[in-house]
Amino acid sequence: MKNIYKNILITGASSGIGKGLAVFYAKNGAENLFISGRNAKRLNEVEKECKKHCKNVFAVKLDVTDRDAMRNWINESNSKAALDLVYANAGVGTTDDGIEAAYDTFNININGVLNTVLPVIEIYKKSERKSINDIKSIAVLSSIAGYHGLATCPDYSATKACVKAWGEALRIKLKPEGINVSVICPGFVKSNITDQNTCSMPGIKEIDEAAEIIADGLNKHKAVISFPWYLRLATWFLSILPNFISDYIYSILPQKA
Repeated sequence: MKNIYKNILITGASSGIGKGLAVFYAKNGAENLFISGRNAKRLNEVEKECKKHCKNVFAVKLDVTDRDAMRNWINESNSKAALDLVYANAGVGTTDDGIEAAYDTFNININGVLNTVLPVIEIYKKSERKSINDIKSIAVLSSIAGYHGLATCPDYSATKACVKAWGEALRIKLKPEGINVSVICPGFVKSNITDQNTCSMPGIKEIDEAAEIIADGLNKHKAVISFPWYLRLATWFLSILPNFISDYIYSILPQKA
């Protein structure tokens, strides 16, 4: 599959989908790859893997909730190579029902996306379009869990619903300015998050397979990139049912331990 982007920035690249995307773009024509993560050891391993295929890989240990640090990093990255694709990928999921875990989940999954996307929008708006086909892209990571609140992970599903709605609205708002926004709503992808699950995970995909599906969707500037299709269809259908029906169905689904 041909990749149309050259200068790519990815948050949360030390594991999971972020790692898969970083390695995919390194192997498929990225000229400059900017990656960040909170786990320095894992990020260093991803950087080494990417440098086998792309010589210009810049990795930085960074917390996406640090607004100033994120803005500085994004601006510095763009000054090295004009960004044409940015993934607001960093996020967390937890089985912890505690108060602090809820605050952390909302802070990372929502504010982390804001801290990535808003500086990029400013940069894109200031950049000169070479032609009407010169489109710069932003991808925000939501989840199939964002289609309906889940009792098994209320904090996670709520944050992903927020990201989904915001990304869909931004897409409409920014399209006239040559800025594409795609919302990624994956099902189960093998990662540190899904490793915590004890419930059934239908259609679970390896990270390299998920990364290829996502990258293909970005090449086509898709509004929503969601997979597997049958899980997306099922969750969408449940989201439009009357609450007394969907509440019952969700209440009898297998619960996480």
